Amino acid sequence: LRENARLHRDRIDVAKEGTEEATSLFFDALRPQSEQVIAAYWPKGKEFDPTNILETAFKKGHICALPRVCEKTRILEFIKWSPDEPLKKGAFGIMEPQGSEAISPDIIIVPLLAFDRRGYRLGQGGGYYDATLEALRAQKQVQAVGIGYASQAVLFPLPIEEHDQKLDWILTPHAITDHREE
Repeated sequence: LRENARLHRDRIDVAKEGTEEATSLFFDALRPQSEQVIAAYWPKGKEFDPTNILETAFKKGHICALPRVCEKTRILEFIKWSPDEPLKKGAFGIMEPQGSEAISPDIIIVPLLAFDRRGYRLGQGGGYYDATLEALRAQKQVQAVGIGYASQAVLFPLPIEEHDQKLDWILTPHAITDHREE
């Protein structure tokens, strides 16, 4: 499934997908409070680019963060980020902040390869976001927002395992779906 989802995503014409629309949908639906920390990821390859959401959140006064992979654990650490923050290549070639101020996010924008109608995602397979969401949700209320292109939706239920974490929201440039009460 992952291989097919990657091939499909790599064929998507991202120029036809609008990040501004996704940004508006994100803020209109979630209505984040000023004290909430918003975390996202720095896109790699053809992953959906959430940086417009992060930059908008920063301009609105939110504290923002990007993940950092920590050795010997699958739980991501979130490092405070601002648009002028220099980035460096981290684990798996993923860009991460050079800073060291770790913060706990309230809203996490999660990358995906595919998603289903139930609010589950197919990720890269490392289990980092599932482990991180499980750990954070054990401490406090955290909203997970899967973000991708509309054509990454699958019509069948994705296989899930006990450790898989359900997303609270699925966001595409065309729609945002609330999965919190399902």
